[in-house]
Amino acid sequence: MRSSRAKLIVFTIALTLLAGCARKEQVPTPAAIPSPPAREVPERVAAALPSALYVASAASIELYQIRSAELALQRARTKRVREFASMLLESHKGASMQLSLAGRRLNLLPSARLSPLHQAMIDQLRAASDFDSLYRRQQIAIHRDAIAVHRNYAALGTSPTLRPVAASLVTVFQRYLRLLRYL
Repeated sequence: MRSSRAKLIVFTIALTLLAGCARKEQVPTPAAIPSPPAREVPERVAAALPSALYVASAASIELYQIRSAELALQRARTKRVREFASMLLESHKGASMQLSLAGRRLNLLPSARLSPLHQAMIDQLRAASDFDSLYRRQQIAIHRDAIAVHRNYAALGTSPTLRPVAASLVTVFQRYLRLLRYL
């Protein structure tokens, strides 16, 4: 658990540094959107990510999900892992498209590259001798981190275009995190 937290913190810091290079978001004054109660925001995420940083983080998570699922379809030894990867692949292709469309409306184009952390995770999967076990552990970690990122932005984000996308992605990641118990 601490390893996942550390990875999320390092990833957030790295993306914060990159956000300085991102274009500023041109968004009209946010409409009155009721925020979820503060208790739903993870304690480990104190403030909302800027929209550009949220899009970059979410895009890397989605790309990791797609690439790791494609790898699982090739390398997984068990049928359950391949079936899970197949479901995940279809679901996250749709989620990526949803994020991309919302980001484009705000001139925040999601990157087609993985963050260094997510690239390292893919590299570990490629080299794994026990692929299925590592895939499951990585999926649990990435789903927990993704829930924290999306829940935080849904509750505290400034973009009325991105907040509903973030909220819907929380539901997607929660559903798959529950399914991971049976993998």
